[in-house]
Amino acid sequence: MPDVVFPCLDEAGALPWVLTRLPAGYRAIVADNGSTDGSAQIAADHGATVVHVPQRGFGAAAHAGLEAATDDVVCFCDADASMDPAQLPLVADPVLAGEADLVLGRRRPSSRDAWPVHARVANTALSVMMRRRTGLRLHDLGPMRAARRTELLGLGITDRRFGYPLEMVTKASDAHWRVREVDVDYHPRAEGTKSKVTGTVLGTVKTIKDMSGVLNR
Repeated sequence: MPDVVFPCLDEAGALPWVLTRLPAGYRAIVADNGSTDGSAQIAADHGATVVHVPQRGFGAAAHAGLEAATDDVVCFCDADASMDPAQLPLVADPVLAGEADLVLGRRRPSSRDAWPVHARVANTALSVMMRRRTGLRLHDLGPMRAARRTELLGLGITDRRFGYPLEMVTKASDAHWRVREVDVDYHPRAEGTKSKVTGTVLGTVKTIKDMSGVLNR
């Protein structure tokens, strides 16, 4: 069954719920990016494999988790409880069945609070730019996704910041992968946690900057 990479930075308030929601047989790899709230120990206590990633950056954590994976199929999921790991088979099953090479979870907010307006606007703008760059009719750069480990490593993704998820898609498109979307639920993140990507306007600006750099390569 697939390995699941959870990039993590101070997610102590979410990890207990997140890790108990994994489908049977799925293995959690928590790529800890310098947490100071005990996230790494909490993850270990809940049976996750913990990878300590000293290089700061979302992409650095995600890629270190990918390198630590051993299963043929690898999933990625946020660790802040905004996405339910119980839905991971929605993205993993098409890859396991050989029907797709990369599957992205298109976020469907469960409430108005789940996805701030500035983050939605940024995601829409990036999706439009991504379509122009790749020709893929995608609506979301969803953080819940699945692909085969060896093929992912073969893409040669170099971004180690917020551009990592987008570079995965652009390089998959350039390699003529079969890329598809499936709907997944999107909830307000766990109390006491804070998005490092689009939870603030500043975080959104940084994300757009990093991703625009990927699109302009």
